[in-house]
Amino acid sequence: MTPGRGEAVSVVAGVRLTGADRVDPFGDDPVDVHVRDGLIIDIAPAGALPARGVVVDGSGGWLVPGLWDHHVHTVQWALTAQRTPLGDVDSAAQAASVMGRSPVLDDGRRVGTGFRDAFWADAPSLTLLDEKTGDVPTYLINADVHSVWLNSAAFRRESIVPTADGILREEPAFEISRRLNDLDTAVVDRYVLAALDRAAARGVTGIVDLDMAWNADAWTRRLAAGFDGMRVSFGVYPDLLERAIAEGLATGDALDPLGLVRVGSLKVITDGSLGTRTAACSHPYPDDPHNTGVMTVAPENLRALMVRATGSGLSCAIHAIGDVANSHALDAFATSGATGTIEHAQLVAHADIPRFARLGVGASVQPEHAIDDRDLTDSVWAAQTALPYPLRSLADTGANLLFGSDAPVSPLDPWAAMAAAVHRTRGGREPWRPDQGVSAAVALAASTSGGSAAGSALEPGAVADLVVVDRDPLAASDAEMRTTQVAATVLAGRLTHIAP
Repeated sequence: MTPGRGEAVSVVAGVRLTGADRVDPFGDDPVDVHVRDGLIIDIAPAGALPARGVVVDGSGGWLVPGLWDHHVHTVQWALTAQRTPLGDVDSAAQAASVMGRSPVLDDGRRVGTGFRDAFWADAPSLTLLDEKTGDVPTYLINADVHSVWLNSAAFRRESIVPTADGILREEPAFEISRRLNDLDTAVVDRYVLAALDRAAARGVTGIVDLDMAWNADAWTRRLAAGFDGMRVSFGVYPDLLERAIAEGLATGDALDPLGLVRVGSLKVITDGSLGTRTAACSHPYPDDPHNTGVMTVAPENLRALMVRATGSGLSCAIHAIGDVANSHALDAFATSGATGTIEHAQLVAHADIPRFARLGVGASVQPEHAIDDRDLTDSVWAAQTALPYPLRSLADTGANLLFGSDAPVSPLDPWAAMAAAVHRTRGGREPWRPDQGVSAAVALAASTSGGSAAGSALEPGAVADLVVVDRDPLAASDAEMRTTQVAATVLAGRLTHIAP
């Protein structure tokens, strides 16, 4: 009988192990992995030990550790299921027309997501969007989430004075996203749980949730409703830091007896983005000599926030995309004594690359962004002298890589992230900056809870977060890695996904 979702697994049978850091003696031979109380208790040759209890038949597949996405905006990602996709539109006129035909949601709005306007021949304008969308409040969210295009009806609904082009950028755009995400909690949680089920079907056993909200209440509510399908570490933003401190929250604290949901880091956004041309860089953007991006948090304020968080037991996750922002973030880690990560690290000065490892700062990076942005990087950042998307350079200097998607910016799919990191391409194009590709072993480890520094070997005593897949990721091509099929996902010894 095929075991069902939620059942406690005793044996994952007939699987092969993989990973560059293995010390087991089994080679390519199939093994049985025995599990008890959420831990691996033994790994033995297939059939060597009695198989009692619930058995997952691995059918000769490969077993890897449970996968993590280290950067997710959970609610915004989940709600993309009800929003109009705009990733394929190639002009402002087309985007406006698509939104004019899109369904009106239950809250009376039209919401689109995922447009990329950098190479549009025409420019977004308030007049254009009004002509196509009329009196229905309409919102188009940039793929990078750092800008939102609104029509006049949306500006009226939000009680905001319209801009000339209808675009809000950075913090005003984030505020619009917060408002769009503020739906009935029952509706939101239904979408979140469905999205996490889809993630489990891709082998994901943990996420870092960086929603711009008071995430402690949201996850307490979901736990009370029976949520147990994923490990979650959630972030706290600066406007809620004092509340977190007052409530005694510290990094690693668990909200539930199983320890599935835990307090994560203080998340600080210090600059803009490449797509919105606001990432803080050392050289100006093309055709705009006065634009070198924006530092949204002054360096002295960043240091003060990090000192406050560190003294209260919180690690720090610092958004830095441009090279100037990365330099300031590393300086703040050095002077504050904080621990944690830099999120994105998309453009890093050569001198700053080794500082990640020296300071013990993790590089929480999203490899698919490099593939999404390759043409934009070659255009908008052509004059920059720092390294764009420097995965190999960071790994070679000892930085701990932690892979994620930044969903909804990129789809939450760890296999796509690994493929992008290793092969630096998608869809058959020539690899982009292949010298910055990492090995498949590094990519696999970077997609697990501890990151590339922790490795990916499975051994007795380890937590039984496990994934059975149909191919060896260390030997897969780009297309093969992206189409990896997950037969089963096990979280602390319980099935969260089993393929039909």
